[in-house]
Amino acid sequence: MTFIIPGFHEQIMTVPSSDGPINIACQTAGSGPALLLLHGFPQTKAIWHRVAPELAKSFSVVVADLRGYGASSKPEGQEDHSTYSKKAMAGDQHALMQSLGHAKFFLLGHDRGGRVAHRLAVDFPDSVERLMLLDISPTLTMYENTSMAFAKGYWHWFFLIQPYPVPETLIGANPEYWLKNHMGRHGGTQIFDPQCWAEYLKGASDPESMHAMCEDYRAAATIDLVHDRADRLLGKKLLMPLRVIWGSNGLVNQCFSPLDDWRIVAEDVSGTTCDCGHYIPEELPEMLIKEVKQFFVARPEV
Repeated sequence: MTFIIPGFHEQIMTVPSSDGPINIACQTAGSGPALLLLHGFPQTKAIWHRVAPELAKSFSVVVADLRGYGASSKPEGQEDHSTYSKKAMAGDQHALMQSLGHAKFFLLGHDRGGRVAHRLAVDFPDSVERLMLLDISPTLTMYENTSMAFAKGYWHWFFLIQPYPVPETLIGANPEYWLKNHMGRHGGTQIFDPQCWAEYLKGASDPESMHAMCEDYRAAATIDLVHDRADRLLGKKLLMPLRVIWGSNGLVNQCFSPLDDWRIVAEDVSGTTCDCGHYIPEELPEMLIKEVKQFFVARPEV
């Protein structure tokens, strides 16, 4: 059963995509400027349960499952991994917002959702008015600057990209052990609501979902890098305001320089670190609510 954020309405929207019609699950609430929230790996839209109800007092909030995650469609990955390219996943979310009547919107993404949000802002700059990213540097930068510390800490980046069905088979042998090891190794699993944890475990235990998650990472190490390098060769940069927040106890803070990294691909970058690990929406919800309300303010004059 899907975890419903208090006060939100659950629906599944069928939207067009490069792979044909796809179902994207979302929950909506509130009024005001539209704000799309995108989750990370190996989670679902449930990560926003501690911030979304408060944000719905100021915004028309949409929390969505990425393709391959939660209650959204889980198509089989293609040989070139394009099914789970960030371009394809971003297209889903843009189509979702258009279907919900939001031609322009604010955008907040965590982890993999942040990478989808980055691509969405690149491909649909007229729709994304402001962008906030949580605990990531650009994918291309992180791969090109891989160190021993990063490889040891983010070993899953290199494990999940192994050919099908190697990671799927190994994780499938004991999904709960794998999930506890992955999500708990940087501070324990006690930060997660039990109902949310059950939903995350359901995803890790579902062969179709786990395959999709692996394809998400395989795409990141292949076709996504092709797209990112093409953008850099063309000198494409994000022009909308970009706010970056990352955890002081996380590996991104130890191995990268998020503000400098994002200034390579964006013109207007601000940000700050915060006293937590990787899972900011669930570790420091009050801080994030304050940041969101300060950054996503009135829309610019047309």
